[in-house]
Amino acid sequence: MDRGSGLNIMYTKTLDEMGVDQTRLCPTQAPFHGIVPRKRAMPLEQIDLPVNFKDQFNYRTETLTFEVVGFPRTFHTILGHPCYMKFMAIPNYTYLKLKMLGPHGVITVGTFFQQAYECEVECCGHAAAIVASEELTALREEVTKEAPDAKKLTESFKPTKGSKDVLIDPNSSKGKMVGIGTTLSFK
Repeated sequence: MDRGSGLNIMYTKTLDEMGVDQTRLCPTQAPFHGIVPRKRAMPLEQIDLPVNFKDQFNYRTETLTFEVVGFPRTFHTILGHPCYMKFMAIPNYTYLKLKMLGPHGVITVGTFFQQAYECEVECCGHAAAIVASEELTALREEVTKEAPDAKKLTESFKPTKGSKDVLIDPNSSKGKMVGIGTTLSFK
């Protein structure tokens, strides 16, 4: 369950493990954001799959569209807002439960805190590996190249006509000045 995801995401390794026929995949040209900082990510393809939530006597099945990605995974899939809307499900992140109405009452899907903790530890391990990777170093270099030069920006500032220099602190002997516009209108 992902409270912030606007997509349902499935990893290629999960599809391979499920034995899904690769001819069922559809090409997509829709990028998404939030996976790699300052970059858009392109899913490899999309796939429509039936998803079934059930308990012992009650079940519900809907077809969901998943964006198939080739990223390293710690989960099998990420269920986002499209899943919750289709099933009219309500996630509770405190108790790690997902509840929805089924044909014979409420269906409750949950997990154990220990399992959630192990997934979180694995996610942190993946994040640490990415931080240490060459890809992040290249991204930092790119961001540094794109960042404006602060010194150049301050040197290019020119005061407008109708301004005068005023001491920042009249009691200070350092003489730091600031330019104040004298032609500003008061409304």
